Amino acid sequence: MIVQSPHLEGTTLYFQYEVPNILHHVELSPQIPARQVFEGMAHAKRKTRKLRGHVSHGHGRIGKHRKHPGGRGKAGGQHHHRINRDKFHPGLFGKVGMRVFHLNKNHYYCPTVNVDRLWSLVPEPIKEQSSASKAPVIDCVKAGYFKVLGKGLLPKQPLIVKAKYFSHEAENKIKAAGGACILVA
Repeated sequence: MIVQSPHLEGTTLYFQYEVPNILHHVELSPQIPARQVFEGMAHAKRKTRKLRGHVSHGHGRIGKHRKHPGGRGKAGGQHHHRINRDKFHPGLFGKVGMRVFHLNKNHYYCPTVNVDRLWSLVPEPIKEQSSASKAPVIDCVKAGYFKVLGKGLLPKQPLIVKAKYFSHEAENKIKAAGGACILVA
């Protein structure tokens, strides 16, 4: 079909449009340009690059372009997905217990004991039984001390000391007496 453009009067330009079968009933008049009839047709692809930077991206007001949230995230966890949640994800919803906000734990807590006080941690019956061949075991952590320091003198009797930390001097003194230092986590 050949249509003369009404915008270009006095010229001999012609536009040729192939009319699809579905638009045979549309009559082209000189008052309506032919391109206006075909502008509303569907595109194969949207021009998504033009919509970048616009929040709604062509879907209207924010929050309006929605699908069903029935299977997304925690949706329905207390309603229509409750059986699945109770069976496979117990404790997903709700709060448990309390958190003490004002409690500041001392992360550097490390009580110390010196070498000269180690024998005072040994009970009396074990002191009497200990000899040069049988060394008593002293667990400093059970007694409330984490680190053994090297101040003072040890008797020349061996002993096995368990602690989290040993100073270099304490370790040398215990080993010189014939004992052993065991690190405990």
